[in-house]
Amino acid sequence: MFITFGTNTMTMANKVAIITGASGNLGKAVVDKFLAAGYMVNGTVHSGKKNDTDSTNNKYEAVLVDLMDEKSAQQFVDAVIQKHHQIDVAVLTAGGFAMGSIAETKSADILQQYELNFATAYNIARPVFTQMLQQKKGRIFLTGSRPGTDARYSKGMVAYGLSKALLFRLAELMNDEAKGTEVVTSVIVPGTIDTPQNRAAMPDADPTKWVTPESIADIIYYYCSASATIMREPILKVYNGG
Repeated sequence: MFITFGTNTMTMANKVAIITGASGNLGKAVVDKFLAAGYMVNGTVHSGKKNDTDSTNNKYEAVLVDLMDEKSAQQFVDAVIQKHHQIDVAVLTAGGFAMGSIAETKSADILQQYELNFATAYNIARPVFTQMLQQKKGRIFLTGSRPGTDARYSKGMVAYGLSKALLFRLAELMNDEAKGTEVVTSVIVPGTIDTPQNRAAMPDADPTKWVTPESIADIIYYYCSASATIMREPILKVYNGG
C-alpha cells in the first residue's frame, strides 16, 4: 500500500526528510530512524517494490517516483515543499550495481550505471539543494561506495565505480556553492552492508565485519542532530571491519 500526498497540514516545528530508495534495506532503516525521531518522512519507491514501514503512520508518505526522470523528481520535490514548506534532510539511497572489466564494459553499460547511481541522486539533489539554499540550512546525504573513492577498488566494476565517483565531485561542488550557509552535502561510504541478499551471495564471509543498515542510519541521523551542527565532514566512511 502506498500513501499519496493528502491535504493534512503541519506545524513548522516538524522537521521534514526525503528518503529515496525507501523500499531498500538501507532506505527502510533510514526511514524508520527518522520516523522514530519524529520527522515527517517522504519516501520514494518505484513500481514493483513495497515498503514495510507501517503505512498507518501519519508522519510517513511513500510515493511512486521515477527518479531517472528529471521532471518526475522535480514534481515530487515541489509537492513536498508545497505541503511542508521546508526540507531539512535528504538521504538519497537509490542506486544499482553491476560487474564488468573495461573489456566487458560498453558505453551503454556506463550510461545505465550513470542513470541508476548518479541521475537518480542528482535529479532529487538539485531541487532539494535549491530549496535548502533559500532556507540557508539543510543536510543532504549521497550514497557513495568504496569503488567510487579510488580506482584501485573499481577493478572488475568499471561502470559502477565511475558512476559513484561522480557523487563525490557533486558533493564538492554543492558544498562550494553553499558556503556561507548551513547547507551541507555529505557522501556516505558504506562497507559491505549486512543484508539478506549479501549473506546469500557470500555465505562464507563473516557478517560481523560488515555494517548494518541500522548503524548507517544512526550515523546519518547523528549528522543531522544539533550536536553535529558545526561539523562539515563531506565523506563519512562507515566500514566497520570490512
